Amino acid sequence: MNEKKDLPERLDDFLFPLGAESAQDLYVIGVQEGCPNRQEWQNRLQLTLGHRYVLLHSAAHGVLYLSLFIRRDLVWFCSEVECATVTTRFFPLIKTKGAVAASFTFFGTSFLFINAHFAAGDSKVKQRIQNYEKIIKDLQLPKNVPDTNPVYSDPDDATSRFDEVFWFGDFNFRLSKSRSEVDSILENLPENDMSSLLQYDQLSEEVTKGSIFKGFKEGEIHFRPTYRFNIGSDDYDTSKKQRTPSYTDRVMYKSRNQDDIHVLKYGSCSLMRQSDHKPVFGLFEVLIKPGSNNIP
Repeated sequence: MNEKKDLPERLDDFLFPLGAESAQDLYVIGVQEGCPNRQEWQNRLQLTLGHRYVLLHSAAHGVLYLSLFIRRDLVWFCSEVECATVTTRFFPLIKTKGAVAASFTFFGTSFLFINAHFAAGDSKVKQRIQNYEKIIKDLQLPKNVPDTNPVYSDPDDATSRFDEVFWFGDFNFRLSKSRSEVDSILENLPENDMSSLLQYDQLSEEVTKGSIFKGFKEGEIHFRPTYRFNIGSDDYDTSKKQRTPSYTDRVMYKSRNQDDIHVLKYGSCSLMRQSDHKPVFGLFEVLIKPGSNNIP
């Protein structure tokens, strides 16, 4: 969000990028470099979603915000929501990079949602991998809500302790090409076919190597790079720095059961122009296990 103070009155283009008919059971919203007034941000989210939804939980790590809204009639089937944060800065009091996470059990299925902001810089791939490793090791969840299947749990991997995990945010991985080369590819890019760009994507390369997001998947990318734009426009960076357009903003997911999560849509909110990033969204269908009698 680039810590932008002025928010639009409503956030329909952000919450309903596919139209109002795509309204979901659960909304999990994560932003990085959030606006100074977090309460106002939550109020705008609630105003846009309407009375059918309630704020299940909100948490923050500095300017990283995480908000969970659920259909009002479903809130009774949720456990206590637990949250935790991890800083990846050398000085812990500086909370501009790191992660904020929330977890809960819905019926008989446990969920973990992580909103993260990794190290910036075209060449800082190693630092971004270190950010990932620190978060996955130091994230202290769950706390009191029991693991639904502890046989799969790893004490050094927070994501192993939940049935369904969604990890999203500004991971800051770049395209390993010059600005002029990327511009040339963009000019000749076939509609919805990003393969000529993604072959240079740092994150895809590291996932293939197995150095990051082990066991995670990502929906197919059929949208243009979401970074970096001139604020208020659809033009990529024209400042002196001429930053290379890149897929910095991603949504990763994994499940203990291979077929539990289905990607219905993965895209970007191209009409949002309040930031130098275009927000990315994922629309998922998740198979839920029965069981709610013993929810804490």
